[in-house]
Amino acid sequence: MATYNREEEEKIEGIKAWWIKYGTIITIVLATMVATIGATQVWKYYQQLQAQQAADLYALLKQVQETGDSEKINDAAYLLTEGYPSSGYAPRAALIAAKASVDAGDLQSAKQQLQWILDHAEEPEIRDLARLRLSGILLDENNYNEALRHLNSEHLDSFSGLYADLKGDVLLASGNKEEARLSYQAAIDKLNKNNNYFNIVQMKLDALGESE
Repeated sequence: MATYNREEEEKIEGIKAWWIKYGTIITIVLATMVATIGATQVWKYYQQLQAQQAADLYALLKQVQETGDSEKINDAAYLLTEGYPSSGYAPRAALIAAKASVDAGDLQSAKQQLQWILDHAEEPEIRDLARLRLSGILLDENNYNEALRHLNSEHLDSFSGLYADLKGDVLLASGNKEEARLSYQAAIDKLNKNNNYFNIVQMKLDALGESE
């Protein structure tokens, strides 16, 4: 049996008293820290796994896209939008599916895909692009008021020229020639003069003739 001098015994008794008072709390704190660190590592692994799976599915979608089969493309896109909606791949998959649906003449499906982007995508550029394409479909359906509602929504300045041009198309189709002229002019003011698209909008404006 070990023997201690008085100073050592006092130290030991002090440690015992301190542990009795604080030992339970320290144990709980340490256990919590271990659990938290473990949970963080598990969560990081889960996120990495999710990102890899989403990337793999998107690569598969790009392969399927080459077939031109809208049904298969939509099925592949569905796996991403439903299984990995928060990934950056999901809205891009929806854009691909929407285009495939338009090419197949399924405008309803295309609108649903584009609306999904507006409801879920975090990147403003993708939302603005989806809104622009949705407005184009609404124009084809002669749904002018709904198209204008989307085109009048707040968007990035880099999209202003495209939005103003399409807004001019919608206004002209609905019979508002003068407002269409103003919108085409606004598009020209925003577009790069060295871009071929600028010339197309200029032709639209010129075709309207002089302001009444």
